[in-house]
Amino acid sequence: QVQLVEAGGGLVQAGGSLRLSCAASGRTVRTSGMGWFRQAPGKDREFVASISWTAGITLYADSGKGRFTISRDNAKNTVYLQMNSLKPEDTAVYTCACKTVLGRPYDYWGQGTQVTVSS
Repeated sequence: QVQLVEAGGGLVQAGGSLRLSCAASGRTVRTSGMGWFRQAPGKDREFVASISWTAGITLYADSGKGRFTISRDNAKNTVYLQMNSLKPEDTAVYTCACKTVLGRPYDYWGQGTQVTVSS
């Protein structure tokens, strides 16, 4: 199977920045799109951002719009999430996901990385 491994989480002060990465490994996958999700304790998992693999079309949830930037490196099968102007409400476990067919549910999920923003 395909494994997705996130990195870059940690503790940061409000107003600071973090850059998350997620690399796919295990075997070659023809990715159509990748995205980031987050989940805080007692809350449902929510969508953060996504990017298509060929055209690079991006989508953002209102929560991160203007502060977060998603990008990808096709050759490395890696997706990034640059997070600026972080707020305490951004505290959550951030998980990346990959889909092989556009318009269908995500096929693979990572284990997640903790992001904590202090005030």
